[in-house]
Amino acid sequence: MSTQQDTIAAISTPPGVGAISIVRISGPESFDIADRVLRCSGPAPSKRQGQTFIRGFVHSEPGDDGKGEREVDEVIMLIYRAPHSYTREDVVEIQGHGGRTAARRVLRTVLEHGARLADAGEFTMRAFLNGRVDLLQAEAVMDVISAKSERAAGAAMDQLAGSLSNWIQSTYNILISTCAELELSLDFDDEGLPGPALDDIDRRITSAVEALESLLGTWDEGHLLREGALVGISGRPNVGKSTLLNLLIGSDRAIVAAVPGTTRDTIEEEVIIKGVPLRIVDTAGLRETDCPVESQGVDRAREIIDRADINLRVVDASEPLLDDEWVRIREMNPAKAVVVFNKIDLGEKVEQGKIPEFTVVRACLLSGEGIDRIRGAIEEKLGFDGDIAAHAVISERHRRVVSLVLDDVRGVQGLLEQRREDLIVPAVTLLRGALDKLGELTGQTYTEELLTNIFSRFCIGK
Repeated sequence: MSTQQDTIAAISTPPGVGAISIVRISGPESFDIADRVLRCSGPAPSKRQGQTFIRGFVHSEPGDDGKGEREVDEVIMLIYRAPHSYTREDVVEIQGHGGRTAARRVLRTVLEHGARLADAGEFTMRAFLNGRVDLLQAEAVMDVISAKSERAAGAAMDQLAGSLSNWIQSTYNILISTCAELELSLDFDDEGLPGPALDDIDRRITSAVEALESLLGTWDEGHLLREGALVGISGRPNVGKSTLLNLLIGSDRAIVAAVPGTTRDTIEEEVIIKGVPLRIVDTAGLRETDCPVESQGVDRAREIIDRADINLRVVDASEPLLDDEWVRIREMNPAKAVVVFNKIDLGEKVEQGKIPEFTVVRACLLSGEGIDRIRGAIEEKLGFDGDIAAHAVISERHRRVVSLVLDDVRGVQGLLEQRREDLIVPAVTLLRGALDKLGELTGQTYTEELLTNIFSRFCIGK
């Protein structure tokens, strides 16, 4: 973990052509560095009030040719005095012309005057270490940046505003007060806790279990919003898989031809449905083949089928299906599968009765008939068939910790139900373990390894 005595700097805007670029500086020497690099009229940056801006020119050190300072860029410099800044340190932001070269020139000048290049996520880590945000809110910053949909951004902003932190803190408060009361009861050697007190503790433990279970229930939605749902399109050659992909994404991404085996590899595209990002993968036609290239495509198709959150199995409804094809369809999980009976305009010879437990959609993909019903079936399978307001949802890290806490609290619940004084000590031990784990979520307790794992995912300028 880098020392907070350093003054750090980094480019905070993405590479490429743009109107402006931003170089951010944070740390105890921010204003001294600003004084050395900026030429402006009026007082030096260190003499200015916070939340003000200055127009001026960034100047570099004299060149090797012995000539004087050179102008690097015309800029606007923003002054933030601690603790009223993103990191709660003295912060300077330099807004210069866009483009990678201009930003690098300004950053190089700042580094030459005493700053060091920030580590990935170091600005946000300092915001956490300085108490501006807790660990859950710090993680939400990255979720906001990487949000793939309006709904994902809304959930991330809800977490950034403290919704998830408040939820965790409420449960933490219940458990710590319960733990204190149980520990206090250990002082009563003969009598222990009276029945009414134990009943009240039971109610509190039960409410904590319910809160943790409810929190754990947001993981599926959080996983979909952050990672997106994998939707695999599979079926025999020439049944309309590529046509379905093109209809779902609204463009001619995949080549459509009457020649079987046209798609030999997976084709992946992303689309947003009901605020959930879907990674839709068109796969090679499932058939036995002597072609080594097509054979690899078939193997990849089967891998996608195994991993997919939703499987769209396309069949040619105008032709009877062989028994082995029915067997392969039934091998799929009905809860995750939608069977598309395509080419119904040519007549229907497929017997739906062989798969009564599956969701079936009849379609003529060539004309677009049935595509809305297919989208609706996907939404229903994902569990987002209604308008759901954005709310904070847990990540994989949160899910692992909450699962462990829930196990501990259920263990406490089981011990207390026995109403035995000798089980109070192990109950307290479990509660303290649960409290330590909950503290890892918000950052009340943390290790250097934990912070490194979280903030290494951030970009350097954040």
